[in-house]
Parts: sequence; C-alpha cells; structure tokens
Amino acid sequence: MDHLNRNAKLAAILLVATISAPQSLHALQHTTALQPDGAAPHRTRLILKDGSYQVIMSYRVVGDVVHYISAERGGAEEEIPLSLVDLDATKRWDHQHSQPTPNADSPQPPAIDPELLKEEADRAALTPEVAKDLRLPEEDSTLALDTYRGNPELVPLAQTDSDLNRNTGHNILKAAVNPLSASHQLVELKGETSPIQLHIKDPVLYLRIGDETVGNTAGTPLTVDTHGATSRAANDPTGGSPNSRYVVVRADVRRGARVIASFRIGLLGGGQHQEDVIETTSELLPGGHWLKITPKEPLDFGEFALMEVLSDKAVNLGVWDFGVHPVSPENRDVLKPEPRRGVTLERHTPN
Repeated sequence: MDHLNRNAKLAAILLVATISAPQSLHALQHTTALQPDGAAPHRTRLILKDGSYQVIMSYRVVGDVVHYISAERGGAEEEIPLSLVDLDATKRWDHQHSQPTPNADSPQPPAIDPELLKEEADRAALTPEVAKDLRLPEEDSTLALDTYRGNPELVPLAQTDSDLNRNTGHNILKAAVNPLSASHQLVELKGETSPIQLHIKDPVLYLRIGDETVGNTAGTPLTVDTHGATSRAANDPTGGSPNSRYVVVRADVRRGARVIASFRIGLLGGGQHQEDVIETTSELLPGGHWLKITPKEPLDFGEFALMEVLSDKAVNLGVWDFGVHPVSPENRDVLKPEPRRGVTLERHTPN
C-alpha cells in the first residue's frame, strides 16, 4: 500500500514539472539583457520604432514588455510594450558606441578621436594649472602666484603708470632709454607701498598673451626721448609679447611715491649684476596663451615692479607694481584652488 502511495506522489510531481517546464523555458527565451552579468552600467539608447529613443542604463525583455532603467529620470525602472521597441536598431547603436573592456586579446583601450583630444588640449591651454586645483583664468590678466598661510593663491596685478589707467591688460607707453646715460627716473608711482603685497620671496608671474584682443590698448604709442637718445620705439612691437624681455626692478621709496629708475639694457643677460634689477626667465606655456616669468633671484622685502623691455633702447612705461612683505594681510580678489567634485548619481523614484 505504501509503495502505491509513493508511486502516486512521484507521478503527481512529474506531472506538475511537465506542465510548468514549457512556461519557464518560454520566459527564459524572451528575457534578454543589454549587458552581461558583472558589466559596468553605461548610458545607451533604447530606440523606438517611431525613430525616437530613451536614454537608459540597461534593459531586459520579459514577454511582451521591455523593462529598462532610465538615465534621464534618476535611475527609475520603467517599462514599455515590446511592439514599440526596435531591438535590432537598439543593439546596433550600442555596439557602435560602446567601448570594449580591455582584456588579454585587446590590452589597449580604443583610441580617442584626435580632434576631441586637440579640442580638450586647447581648452586646457586657456586655463593651465599652476598649483594643485589652481588654474589661471580665461580673461586677459597678469597674475602672481603667491602663498598665504600655506595655501597657493593667484593675485591679479594691475598695470600702473602716472599716465595710464589702472588695469590688468597691456597698455603701451614707450620711452627711449639711452643705455650710456646716467641713471634717471623712468616712472613715478603714487604711494609709498603698492596695493598688492605678496608674502613669499619667490613669486612666479603669469602674463596673458597670444590673443588678438591683447595688444596696444592705449592707442598710438607715445615716444619719450630721454637725455638726447634717438628713439626707434615707434617701430617696436606692442607689449605683452613673448619676444619682449622682462625684468623686476626694485622701487626707490620716497615720501609719498615710488620711483623706478633707468638701467643698462645692454647688460641684461650678460651676467653683470645691476643694483635694483632682478633678471627673469620666460617660458611660453603650451598653447601660447600665457607667459610664465620667474625671477632669477629671491626678492627681498620691499617694493618692486615688473617691467617690459621692448628693445635694446625702449621700455614699456606701463609697469605691474607689487610689494613683498610676508606679514601683510591677504590680498583682495585672489583666485584660490577649486578642487573638482566627483560626479555622484542620486536615485530618484517617479512621482
């Protein structure tokens, strides 16, 4: 009797399995996934038969319904009738735009379009990084890389002269300098201290150049003959040029003013020391938009000015003045490091 009961139960189990097996097989045959198990999700398109598409992260087909994760609506799971979806076009699009994962057969990732690389390099050249997370701005300017309380900062320098308006561009007021004459006053700056005070002895200066918008913004150059020198300044290039030479000149602080005196241009680069003149090295940064100017010697405490030497007999009277005093307050309008924030995705549920 017990043997008969066991046979009856076994027959019942086989009957149930036979009935349910085709349904399970049918479901498996109609369930597909865009990505294999373990693959990282990526944005792709679910293309519809009317030509439109949904931006999605993945999808699966169950029976007559397509379930997908929407990339446009915060990762919400949605569904659409299979009859509206063009699966062949969806798979073709994903195959054409996906990047295969490197493996033993393909160790190198696919090459990036050279035009995209060039565009990215051009954009980066406009705002090169000069310290960690600190980049030069896109607009025309002259800046000093300073350190305040251990943190790097970019400090805008204004171009100053008694006959020029203060700005951060490149005004040109040329003066001919007789290299054989005695030292004499070139520029007198108002005030005994500059509004810009740096805090380190080895600042690096950055001058924006290389754009058509940069050049002579002061109109026709004015030539000033000094001590009988014959001037060829009218034929000299405009300011802000990588072909110019740059020096840092110590200002003579007087009552209510700072005086920049002439110097022997012909001695620059010859290894001969000139009092109150600090020579620099210039480096044109990739892209040709910025000139990096580095003093060859530390700048002791005091008042200084960056001066452009246009030729062997002409200088630009529009100078960029600053002081070096480590205990000064922080400068205004400085540019500080801006760490890039990581991209995070938030999951939103449909309303």
